[in-house]
Formats: sequence, C-alpha cells, structure tokens
Amino acid sequence: MQISMKCSVAVHCLLFIWEARGKARVTSTLLAQSTGCNPVVIRNTLSALKKAGLITVHRGQGGAELCREPAQITLHEIYAALEPKGLSSLIGIHSCEGRACPVAQNIRRVLRRPYRQIEEAIAAAMDDITLASMIEDLEAGLTPPPASE
Repeated sequence: MQISMKCSVAVHCLLFIWEARGKARVTSTLLAQSTGCNPVVIRNTLSALKKAGLITVHRGQGGAELCREPAQITLHEIYAALEPKGLSSLIGIHSCEGRACPVAQNIRRVLRRPYRQIEEAIAAAMDDITLASMIEDLEAGLTPPPASE
C-alpha cells in the first residue's frame, strides 16, 4: 500500500511555487530541475493542479502561481488532483471472481466496509494537513543565507 509519488511531486511543486513567489518565474523546466523529474511529468502535474483549481499557469512564457492561500489547500485536494480514482485505488483486492470457493465469492463484499472506513480515515487525516503547515515545516528546516559582510 503506497500513496503515489505523483502526490509528493505535486507537493514539491506547490512548495517551490510558494517559495519562489516574487523572486522567480516558475516554469516546468525550473520545477524539473528542482524535483529531478522529466519536464513532461512536471507539465502533466501542473496541468492536473490547474484543472483542480489549485494553481494558474501563464500561457506562453510560463509562470505558475497558487490560486488560493496555502491554508486553504489541503493535502487531500492535492492528492485528489493527481489521482482521479482517489483513495479507492489505494487498497486493492486481488482478482478471484468466478471461483467455487465461498470466501472468494464474498471477499469483495466483506472488504468493502473496512476498506471504505480506512479510505475515509485517510481522507480525514489528509484534510487536516494544509499546504500552509507543510510550508511551515519546510521553512523551519531551511538554513538562512550567510550574512553578508
């Protein structure tokens, strides 16, 4: 069970966009350098974030910006923007339909409720985490630039 790396790349991009505001025009090339991902992956990530209403991207010259304040963007929204199936794809059920075994015939029904509870608990936890809280964590670990003499 693993949350897709697409989510961490998206968070990385959003944190970078926030930190670069007013300092640099954030392009897919710049984000690719920061994340180590292919620029095509970054463009797809930015497209999904834009479609979800989390960022705007200026056409032509580039330059991504947040659409809302970081405190209004949750980790769950970020994840949902990148994973269209959402948390329902987080926990899979093996394929065993058509078998004569009564357990195999009923396993999907038996697991439906507990898996839904897990998905709801994860969604609730992700809703409690905002981009603002992740920015705070990032900035707490940043080393200040050396003082000029």
